[in-house]
Amino acid sequence: MKLPYKINVAQESITILLLAGSAVASVYLYANFPDSVATHWNFAGEPDRYSGRAFAAFFFPALAWFLYLLVTFLPAIDPKRNRYKEFADAYNAIRFLMVALFVALYALTSLAGLGYDVPIGAAVPGLIGILFMALGLLMPKIRRNWFVGIRTPWTLRSEPVWGETHRVGGIAFFLAGIAMIALPFFPAQAVLPLFVGIMVLLLLGTVGYSWWVWKKLR
Repeated sequence: MKLPYKINVAQESITILLLAGSAVASVYLYANFPDSVATHWNFAGEPDRYSGRAFAAFFFPALAWFLYLLVTFLPAIDPKRNRYKEFADAYNAIRFLMVALFVALYALTSLAGLGYDVPIGAAVPGLIGILFMALGLLMPKIRRNWFVGIRTPWTLRSEPVWGETHRVGGIAFFLAGIAMIALPFFPAQAVLPLFVGIMVLLLLGTVGYSWWVWKKLR
């Protein structure tokens, strides 16, 4: 299947190494995990869900590979596939960031599963915050398409609305990322409401702004 964008070979090599490394690590982890492994933590950083060692060892590397293949080949079926060459660097960066996040989360949770004292409650929001900040920087570079970016009826309908929404949306994502990183410094009982509030504001803000820009331009 021919891709509508150019792969960055150096970046792709690192991505493949991360995926291959997680696959190799899964074999070691399966042999060394206890029978029950924590696979989910609450917002206070306390484990609240456990799985068998096979699931804990193999599910997340498999999910990372699936995500990698999905985001690599999905643009080939995008009706606006020809636009991807205009933001190939940004799209390659997004693909890399998503895989790197999954592999980093797998590494942290696996260390915790092996008995190491890992500050999951601070590390996970920090990683997600860094991802959001990076997406905020990349957002203005994304061109109109059906699969990546802030896709609302108004951004998909209008090039100027798409551009303006992603310019402001990039700032919003960057600020949301900073807020995510700051979450662990708040009292544990406030983290969940704050997280939900950040996500709701980000969603409603970007969608509402795209509608407002569309109405203004009309």
